[in-house]
Amino acid sequence: MRLAAAFLFFVSACSPTAWSQTSAPVAPSGSKPAFDKAAFEAAIRYYEVLVAGVAVKIDDPKPSKSLPGFSEVTVHLSFGGESQDELYYVSADGQTVIPAAAGAVPAFNLGGNLFQINLDKLDLNNQPSFGPSDAPVTIVEFGDLECPSCRAEAPILRGLIPSAYPGKVRVVFKDFPLESIHPWARAASVAARCVFHQNQDAFWKIYDWFYDTQDQITPEVLTSKVLDWAGKNGIDVVQLGRCIETKATDAEVARNLADAHALNLRGTPTLFVNGRKIGGVEWSALQQIVDLELSRQTKAH
Repeated sequence: MRLAAAFLFFVSACSPTAWSQTSAPVAPSGSKPAFDKAAFEAAIRYYEVLVAGVAVKIDDPKPSKSLPGFSEVTVHLSFGGESQDELYYVSADGQTVIPAAAGAVPAFNLGGNLFQINLDKLDLNNQPSFGPSDAPVTIVEFGDLECPSCRAEAPILRGLIPSAYPGKVRVVFKDFPLESIHPWARAASVAARCVFHQNQDAFWKIYDWFYDTQDQITPEVLTSKVLDWAGKNGIDVVQLGRCIETKATDAEVARNLADAHALNLRGTPTLFVNGRKIGGVEWSALQQIVDLELSRQTKAH
């Protein structure tokens, strides 16, 4: 349970399935304490997306009984009469932090990007994208072209993001077809990537088309409908048909699926905003994250 109006959270809608005791960090005599509460609070506020009105009280580190080499730090949060406690494990040098909450980033470093562990697993080479390559914010979508919730999210990514943040956000698509519940999703990913290899900009046209015509597609008619669409949109139909028939892009889809599994993704849509994992289709929540990232980067410069 999150504090109402104080924390931001998402739930992906399309899903096939709904650590001996050690001493607390000790700094060498005369040096700065290993555990810096001010730095820790700043990191937690950013990590948890806490609004300014949330009061944060941080306990002193205590030896962890479950995670060797780490101490436990309890953070007490309060807002509007509600309260919540969160547990974190902190390394002896005070730099590595492991949130105890299930589904959280496995670990982050206070001296670096809190979501670097995710960024290291996000291969963005040869992926469809729009927006400047040097944009201060990158949104990576793991999507399924047969997923109704992805369809609901598409207008946010395709329309509201570029309109609200012109030149400031890059959107990248990575395939995550949920084959166990969506029978034509992988074939759609293969076909869309075939289009991408012919014309990168046209990928986003077929992306939109798949969502617009989702209810009319079945495994049996997918290829014929895609080829009909291609003929009306300047795509070489013969080349596209051959690519679809031979599943020439399936290995690329498989690599994106492997990335999704490495990131422990369970459903779609799942987004990564500058490495921060979120899911869902709520515009106001996504807007809050983008604004936070833009503000953070402005302060850094």
